[in-house]
Parts: sequence; structure tokens; C-alpha cells
Amino acid sequence: MENLVIIGAGQSAIQCITSLKKEGYLGSITLVGEEEHLPYQRPPLSKGFLEDSVNKERLYFKKLEFFTENKIQLQLGNTVERVDTKNRQVFLRDGAELSYDKLIFATGSRVRRLDFPGNDLESIHYLRGLDDAESIKENLKISKDLVVIGAGYIGLEVAAIAAKNNISVTVVEMADRVMNRTVDPQISKYYLKLHEKNGVKFKFNTSLEEIKGSSKPESVICSDGSEIKADTVIIGAGIVPNTEVAEEAGIDCDNGISVDEFGLTSHEDIYACGDCTNHPNKLLGRNLRLESVHNAMEQAKTVAGSINGSPIEYNQIPWFWSDQYDHKLQIVGLSGSHDRVTMRGDTEDTKFMLFYTQGDELVAVDSINNPKEFLICRKLVANKVKIKPEMISDTSANLNDLI
Repeated sequence: MENLVIIGAGQSAIQCITSLKKEGYLGSITLVGEEEHLPYQRPPLSKGFLEDSVNKERLYFKKLEFFTENKIQLQLGNTVERVDTKNRQVFLRDGAELSYDKLIFATGSRVRRLDFPGNDLESIHYLRGLDDAESIKENLKISKDLVVIGAGYIGLEVAAIAAKNNISVTVVEMADRVMNRTVDPQISKYYLKLHEKNGVKFKFNTSLEEIKGSSKPESVICSDGSEIKADTVIIGAGIVPNTEVAEEAGIDCDNGISVDEFGLTSHEDIYACGDCTNHPNKLLGRNLRLESVHNAMEQAKTVAGSINGSPIEYNQIPWFWSDQYDHKLQIVGLSGSHDRVTMRGDTEDTKFMLFYTQGDELVAVDSINNPKEFLICRKLVANKVKIKPEMISDTSANLNDLI
């Protein structure tokens, strides 16, 4: 019987297992996860779970019975120390050794931690895992002055939840606007106004220098010399892919574990999927490392197909979303190569879209509070539809007609 070992227990790992079982995989499967929790969803941690609209039980992908019934061996609360690709062995922290015929790296990513004076105080949080979210949730119940470092998705989602709970919130951002790496300035301006309307304060073009306090934070010192009162600090400084074990095993890595269009690494019978991979995307004409649920799921399906002998080339247009207050931001495609931005709707109506085009070709769409048309836009971007600005800006025109 074939032995399959999966390193990592997140979205991609569970999707691999689900797809393999659906396709009739008969080999044995061992799942190694560093957390003791059953595999769970991460997106709700900064959204519904943090604001108590999603309970803990709803986070888990599968109940324990699923793993038992499908004879999946769980190695939770354990980590992989080393992989011997020559002898096909995986060595775990607790001393256990696993033999494999096929191996999947679904190692995901981890938060980027900052080094600064005061970083060992209590009530300084990074949000990546369930334990982090539970600590933050408890902390916010007693917090009066929150400082968020970083105005990306996670930082702004946490800021929104804290503001709704009448906590004084200040966001410190190195760039000159919110979500500067991912959205057009018009959307940054819209979300800035939304947060400010809810009482959130911002400091741009500045960074964290120091956190002062005895046991807990009392103030945050910024690079411009300003001092902000704080009893809780949440840091969102980005994430980095978990590639160290793969690199030490001699597997090719370059800003992620390098894989081909079928999820295969530089080594035979070793695959990778999810946040940790750098993969080719023919639709976009370049290699990417993506941090998204969509990528984690779809690439996992590709890897499962490869292992089951029914390879399907991974070729997806990425999409993302963020929930802040009762506003939903949805993004499909990657802007940046565009030469024109056309608005559909009006920012004053709290429902609008931005279409990014290169020449006449649609390359990306940002949607605010318009999930119905966003579904159509996913097809438009995937099909590289040729589109004129006047076809977009006319809100009476049916986008379905463009497919």
C-alpha cells in the first residue's frame, strides 16, 4: 500500500485529503500539523470568530470522526524536523520516523515578526492561528486603547471589530495609504473614510520604533517621534512562506517552494500546494506565490489529481476578499500591469467596482458590496475579455452580455 505523508494541516492539506478520497485513493495518509487543534479555517479568525458571530466548532473543516473513518493518521502538535529524500523518510520532533512513497508540502506561511524594544511585553499580538485569535478576543474584552501596526487586510479587519466594540483604535502604516499593495488609491480612500467614520485614527508614512510599558503596553513610539497611548498592540507585518524544511531537503525554492503546473517540486513524488508554493500561471504569464483560500484549494485539487494519476493542469485566476464592518471587498485578478482604471457605480453609493484594463483586455476587478456582479467578473477576467470603458461605466448594461 502506498504511503502518503502531508506536512501541514491547513486549507490545502484538507482539500488534498478530501479530493483524494473523493477520487478513490486507497493508500495510507498521515497528516502532520504543528498545532494540536483539528484542522481549521483561518479567514474567520480576523472576521466572524473575532467578533463572536462564528463559534469555534464552525471553524473546523472536519470532525474527528472523518479522520478516524477514513483511516487518516493524525500527528497533531508535532513538527517535521527533517526530510530524507534519498531514503524517503520524514523525521518528526518527537522522534517518530515516517516512510513515504509520496510527500506533500502544505506548510503554508507564518507571520513576519518585528524586532523592537518592548517586544516581550504582554498584550502584543500577531494574528495567524486559532490560539492567537482566542488571545486577541479575550484581550479586546478589556482593552480601551488598541494600536494596530499595518493597514493591510488583517489589520483593518481587526481594527473594524475593535471600533465596533467602542475601543479607541489607531492604525500605524509605513505606506501613504491603506491596503497600498493590493488596491487602487480610490479604494484606499473609500476604506480610509469608512474607518475614520467609525472612529479609527491613522498615522501614515511612519513605523513602529518601540513599545513602552512595565508588563503590558502603555504607549507606542513611532518613527516620527510621536507617542500613542496603548494597552493592546496587534501587529500585521505580512507573512513569509514556510520553506525551510523543503530547502534543507534540497528541494528547489524561490520565494516559496518551486512547483510546476501539476504541483510537482524539483523532486520526484514530492508535491507542494497552497501559500508555500511559487507556481506558474499561464493565464497571467508569470510565476506567483499567492496567499489565498482559492489558491490553496484549487492547487490542492491539482496535486490530488497528480497523485491519483489523473493530472489536471493548475491554471486559475486568483481572487481574494476582505470583510470590514458590513462592507465586502472582493478582488479577482492581479492589477499592476494595467494602464487604465474605470469605475462602475459611485463611491458615494457604497456599491461600486473598479475595472483594470491593459489596452482593451480586462486584467482585474475590485468590487465593493456587489457580490452578484463580482461572480460575473470572475468569468470575464478568466476569459481575458476585451472591453471598452463605456461598456463598464454604464451601470444599466448587463455584464453577463460581455462573457
